Amino acid sequence: MISNGTSKTVVTLHVNGESKEIMIRSADTLLQTLRDQLGLTGAKRACENGDCGACTVLVNGEPMHACLSLAIETIDQPVTTIESLMGAEIQKIFVDKWAIQCGFCTPGFILNCHALANKHPNADDEVIEEWMQSNLCRCTGYQEIKDAVKAVLQAKAQA
Repeated sequence: MISNGTSKTVVTLHVNGESKEIMIRSADTLLQTLRDQLGLTGAKRACENGDCGACTVLVNGEPMHACLSLAIETIDQPVTTIESLMGAEIQKIFVDKWAIQCGFCTPGFILNCHALANKHPNADDEVIEEWMQSNLCRCTGYQEIKDAVKAVLQAKAQA
């Protein structure tokens, strides 16, 4: 970190496999930084208190609510946003299973699912339910999302 003499500090964040040098305040959330400074708008600004999961990103492969995380806390840690999964099989599966509805919550669910598939590729219904509880969808009864998650896990097992 290099202070520039003002209330902002120059830092390097590692986002989607790239190093990005930016200026942040110590109070800037990861969500603000991703959206406003890096133009990565896949993480949605919604409840801003960690209840809905629309802002979910992965930090060190773990799902995190970017609205509750300070950007400065992610220095030297890999951050993954939905933009890094553009065109990936997981997105196709969510579309094919109609687990998208309006799409506002979809990035958070996809990132949660991506982390789940990497950490627990043989997850049962109970583990899937536990992992998906941190995200809310106001459009579905969640069955389509559960079907998509199971299809992702099955595709990973066959790969």
